[in-house]
Amino acid sequence: MKKKIVVTIIILVCFILQCTVFRSLAFGGIIPNLMIILTSSFGFMRGDREGLIIGFFCGLLCDIFYGDILGFYALMCMYIGFVNGKFSRIFYPEDIKLPIALIVVSDLTYGIVCYILQFLLRGKFDFPFYFTRVILPEAVYTIMVTIILYPLILKINERLEVKERRSEQKFV
Repeated sequence: MKKKIVVTIIILVCFILQCTVFRSLAFGGIIPNLMIILTSSFGFMRGDREGLIIGFFCGLLCDIFYGDILGFYALMCMYIGFVNGKFSRIFYPEDIKLPIALIVVSDLTYGIVCYILQFLLRGKFDFPFYFTRVILPEAVYTIMVTIILYPLILKINERLEVKERRSEQKFV
């Protein structure tokens, strides 16, 4: 129960930071995608099921506040969390290369799929412009924020796992 409360608070704090603080720190209208960082991080730290659930709630917040269609961002983040969760077997907390690579790929995939489903299907065919002006700068900005935010998420996850192990040992 405590884990669910902590994860809910983390999701809300990251969403509020993305909507307020990072909006004022935008470079050319580009902000980092903290929901992707959070979904990917918890996905490969805790597995595909956790990544799927956290991705759903992160995406649902984006749908409620920014989306035209309820469920679009939730579905996108669910897939991202699920796929990142498949890498949990090769996840090592000391290694930051895998998380950064997965978050970059997740953010680029997110941007490309959003372009295809929201712009391309409406007849806006300028992908090179969108890629160089929106998708790529967002991925770079997201990586810069990941370098700062990821160690914090990792420490929180480690503390949650320690508390889970303690509570499991009490019942055995």
